[in-house]
Amino acid sequence: MSASRIWEFRSESGHVSGTDLVGFHVEATDGPIGKIDKHSEEVGASYLVVDTGPWIFGTRVLLPAGTVARVDQHDKKVYVDRTKDEIKNGPAFDPNHGTGTDYRAGYDAYYGPFYVGPFL
Repeated sequence: MSASRIWEFRSESGHVSGTDLVGFHVEATDGPIGKIDKHSEEVGASYLVVDTGPWIFGTRVLLPAGTVARVDQHDKKVYVDRTKDEIKNGPAFDPNHGTGTDYRAGYDAYYGPFYVGPFL
């Protein structure tokens, strides 16, 4: 997966376009991180906004859709392929900034390197 593809849900994730993910619990590879507060399915710019509750003092984080490994419709959970620390150390989410190309560049720089290499 290239940095530009981190903004698309993986075909094998089980995400069905048009499914409302708001309220789904989000699980990092090492435990729960919060609930989805908002999500976008905009072509080439899909993402989740996760309310982390007390985990990071009520902070919201933005995760590119490409971080989603699996969606469990039955249990209303979304599993991402990043650890809590990797998410916590990611770019700060600014809900007043919008999610245009310039804003997403910081996420491309941070998350993109996780998804390059011969094994992907």
